[in-house]
Amino acid sequence: MPSFSNKRVVNHSPADMFALVADVEKYPEFLPLCEALRVRRRSQSGEGVEILVADMTVAYKLIRETFTSRVSLDGPRRVIHVEYLDGPFSRLDNRWEFISADEGRKCEVRFHISYEFRSRTLGLLMGAMFDAAFRRFADAFEKRADEVYGKTA
Repeated sequence: MPSFSNKRVVNHSPADMFALVADVEKYPEFLPLCEALRVRRRSQSGEGVEILVADMTVAYKLIRETFTSRVSLDGPRRVIHVEYLDGPFSRLDNRWEFISADEGRKCEVRFHISYEFRSRTLGLLMGAMFDAAFRRFADAFEKRADEVYGKTA
């Protein structure tokens, strides 16, 4: 099963990075392959955890696929967990963690995703493109943070 993990220290606070990644409706503005994102439902799940059910449409050339996921935004722990519900995958699991660095002035962003397409053909068509996109995600989020919060030294 394909997976990708990345750790990176960025010049923004953990709270700012959590808020940036949690703002899923903005993904189509800057995230590679993300053509559209619609939040179907929002709810609270105790102790500062917000739960979203969202549809994301990813597109590359003539291929367009929409999938639904459950997104747990755990603000107090600064963790975001994405669980697959429906679409072209047989499995998708994604986790973000935002760890304080340099006394909170910086943040170590930990990203992990593992997935498997339901269709072998779709996996062959989109697998390499997904791998390349995941490698660009960290850059896209860091660039977005610099735009939103200002570039810091």
